[in-house]
Amino acid sequence: HPPSSRTPIRERDGTAPPRYHATMAGAWVYTLANRPNGTLYTGVTADLARRVLQHREGRGSGFARRHGIRRLVHAERHDAVSTAIAREKTMKRWRRAWKIALIEAGNPDWQDLWDSMQA
Repeated sequence: HPPSSRTPIRERDGTAPPRYHATMAGAWVYTLANRPNGTLYTGVTADLARRVLQHREGRGSGFARRHGIRRLVHAERHDAVSTAIAREKTMKRWRRAWKIALIEAGNPDWQDLWDSMQA
């Protein structure tokens, strides 16, 4: 089973991250959705804000663009890029129910976390 998440956007250790931009070392694993319980997309990036903006503007992945996936529903920061890539690959192999459980543990209403990044 996937680990639970206490906050929607979090450090790997469960604490809230200070910022979301490339000035931080490491990388982010994130999940986007087109609607609650809808189509999911999981990715990895060094600059979460920039990458989510690309998806929102239709310049992200072709899969996300074709399915209208723009809502950031989960993100976690890793200190090492290699750890983030390994986590992304692991999550991509998860059953859908595990991904939904992870999202709902930290974001039960499937709110778009983009707004909290802009604050």
